Amino acid sequence: MNTDFTERIQRVEPSATIAISNLASELEADGVDVVDLSVGEPDFPTPEPIVDAAKDAMDAGHTGYAPSNGIPALRSAIADSLGERGLSYDPAEIMVTPGGKQALFEVVQTLVEDGSEVVLLDPAWVSYEAMVKIAGGSLERVDLTPHDFQLEPALPELAETVSAETDLMIVNSPSNPSGAVFSEAALDGVRDLAVEHDVTVIADEMYDRITYGVEQTSLGTLDGMAERTVTVNGFSKAYSMTGWRLGYFAAPSDLVDQADKLQSHSVTCATNFVQHAGVAALTECEEYVTEMRDAFAERRDMLVDLFDDHGVDVPVGDGAFYMMVPVADDDQQWCENALSEAHVATVPGSAFGTPGYARLSYAASTERLQEGVERLANNGYL
Repeated sequence: MNTDFTERIQRVEPSATIAISNLASELEADGVDVVDLSVGEPDFPTPEPIVDAAKDAMDAGHTGYAPSNGIPALRSAIADSLGERGLSYDPAEIMVTPGGKQALFEVVQTLVEDGSEVVLLDPAWVSYEAMVKIAGGSLERVDLTPHDFQLEPALPELAETVSAETDLMIVNSPSNPSGAVFSEAALDGVRDLAVEHDVTVIADEMYDRITYGVEQTSLGTLDGMAERTVTVNGFSKAYSMTGWRLGYFAAPSDLVDQADKLQSHSVTCATNFVQHAGVAALTECEEYVTEMRDAFAERRDMLVDLFDDHGVDVPVGDGAFYMMVPVADDDQQWCENALSEAHVATVPGSAFGTPGYARLSYAASTERLQEGVERLANNGYL
């Protein structure tokens, strides 16, 4: 076999999130009880109306190929859902994808080429960097850590970073991994820079339905941003559909048309009957979303109190279901040791561009979260 692997694939490292999860799985296979707080996967079952819709769709014969950009019923339902949040998109401006990650990948591949400059806000979800590198782009990063992961106080640094050389910004609010929800004033600052320098912005709003006591502002609703924003979202988090692989992006139709070439030549389409289930998610499951969001809020508040009891001050995010816990400077080693000795799995902050922290997911039961903190404390990790 020819082992001359391409330069583009050697630019990136494996996902740190998945790497930790794999290590945890190996320990569990050996009979070790691991409190796995590493993966961003809701611990709630997929709502019953979604499951029933998928079964009905299969029984009705929706098991073949679907249109590459998505079935009309789902694109219309997505357009209606976005409209409720002030985003005006026609169904023709929506691309349905097999997962939100695929949506991001297709957008990056469509917009980024060799030499393109992309601005990230750290901490940034692990796959942004990999996607940009695969496409041949270069990265400029703005560190939000000194500002408790908030963007508004970091706008001066962002203004120094974004320039005429910038081709793309990626803004993720609510944030994975920090849970931060950026203020409207912060997003106004992004808008001003994007308009001034003619920069396209990817607004990753995967966690927009999971916020606690704050309203999340969609970047594309701001003056001057409709034509320069790509809104990315999906069904994995709000509807507990991680394994169903269903996401989408909304953008001007010319971008959608170009990205459709990539989708049609690679994954072809999102699974047909899953798309029918997506319609049910958007139209029948609001009470399920509310129930899950309320449970996450209670867990977040409980964790803040537990860490405070151990003298650990954690920044409190207003969205998603993650918490960045300050740990040792060598956060990679801390996470590996915490897994092997305390049997608690977290993700090193350095994977997100923020060393000295570990990302903890509170998409786990109250009992397991309490057990995880207790194990960390008893083994000297807090």
